[in-house]
Amino acid sequence: MIDLNADLGEDDSPAGIARDIEIMDIVSSCNIACGGHAGSPTTMRTMLATAKSKAIAPGAHPSYPDRAGFGRQSMEISLTDLRISLNKQLACIAALASEGGIALTHIKPHGALYNDAQDDPELSALLIDMATETGLALVGMPGSLVQQKATQIGIGYVAEAFIDRRYSNNGRLVPRSEEGAIIADEGERVSQGLALAKGTAFAAHDGSKLTVKAQSLCLHSDSDGALESAKQMRLALEKAKIMIGPVG
Repeated sequence: MIDLNADLGEDDSPAGIARDIEIMDIVSSCNIACGGHAGSPTTMRTMLATAKSKAIAPGAHPSYPDRAGFGRQSMEISLTDLRISLNKQLACIAALASEGGIALTHIKPHGALYNDAQDDPELSALLIDMATETGLALVGMPGSLVQQKATQIGIGYVAEAFIDRRYSNNGRLVPRSEEGAIIADEGERVSQGLALAKGTAFAAHDGSKLTVKAQSLCLHSDSDGALESAKQMRLALEKAKIMIGPVG
């Protein structure tokens, strides 16, 4: 069983919303931007309602409070202020989900916060606190400090990997600022996705072989060709007789 997830509600243009709705026919779970880097009550309501209608698992996708930079740069922000911002983001989407009779299933941090927290004791502890307080599972990198802490105290954790991002040989994502960090070729995306789903080796950025054990594959909705890649990824998994569905 493998979960397919997508980060949604990050583009409020008609085309962006239409694409996200179509992607929800392909994935089994989604992560909805809740105001930190993108998203509004309108987009959240739309994504939540669509997730409910298509029976996929909806989660919160909070971020550093950085709409100008789309949450993709690390921020100099106190833990107190970050906690306040994240709590506001979670409270907003939780209220809208409750309004629609929808149960959130998980929290997946966005962008730089996601990357920074994987090996940072304070940020990982903050995410653990959020999961504990909300009763939601956390989505993050395999083998991260966040996963270790979640496992220690019995919080649900979904180990995630990316079909359209290059990995360093240590199992971390190559920064977007580096050339080649984004996999543009659809065939390469699908090939890496299959390796991740099967737990077999694939090529890291430096050419070495790497194995990443994942329960969920992320399909970035804002990558060029994302919709077609998502379709081809699902077809490849089905052809390989790998079941697709949300974790837990």
